[in-house]
Amino acid sequence: MPFDTPASTPEVTLRSAPLRIAGIDEAGRGPLAGPVVVAAVVFAPGRTPINGLDDSKQLDPDRREVLYDRIVQRALAWKIEFVGVEEIDRINILQATLTGMRRALEGVAHIADAARIDGNIVPSGLCRPGEAWIGGDARDRSIMAASILAKVARDRYMRELHQQWPQYGFADHKGYSTPVHLAALKQHGPCPHHRRSFMPVRLAQADLFPTPA
Repeated sequence: MPFDTPASTPEVTLRSAPLRIAGIDEAGRGPLAGPVVVAAVVFAPGRTPINGLDDSKQLDPDRREVLYDRIVQRALAWKIEFVGVEEIDRINILQATLTGMRRALEGVAHIADAARIDGNIVPSGLCRPGEAWIGGDARDRSIMAASILAKVARDRYMRELHQQWPQYGFADHKGYSTPVHLAALKQHGPCPHHRRSFMPVRLAQADLFPTPA
């Protein structure tokens, strides 16, 4: 039985004590390059001590940066987990994301009683009870906070990659399959930070380095 449902009271209780919920969300499942990043955030039960939280996709970059600083200052605990391209290519992007969720929760397990995860899948092997909330990044404030941490951390990382590989334009598209990125892949081929298990990257590599007949 799940520890909570969206239709229940705002504060879940266990033995008359409010649960400390770890909200978990990810950024970067779809891009052709860079890691998938997962964050977990635990706030004290009751009113969240930060105004203006929302799904990270609904916030402009400057606002996300401001909220990022407030979240890490005021959360009871938080953890950001990077799952790199090697692991993504080895176990696939879904399993890499679920792995990141398990690791992120482990990073806040000393505080969290349970986990609430954006999406429709609860990873197996969680160290705390968990449930999935479809659309949770628009409904639950701890998930909103996690989505902001994951998005900001990943965007910062991709801007750093841009310094090493400026020909791909990572600072602008963050690794997503924009026309500019696809054109750069066609011209230069993939760099070490591209996901070889993703079809556009495989095709770009095959075009530049065809298999001998």
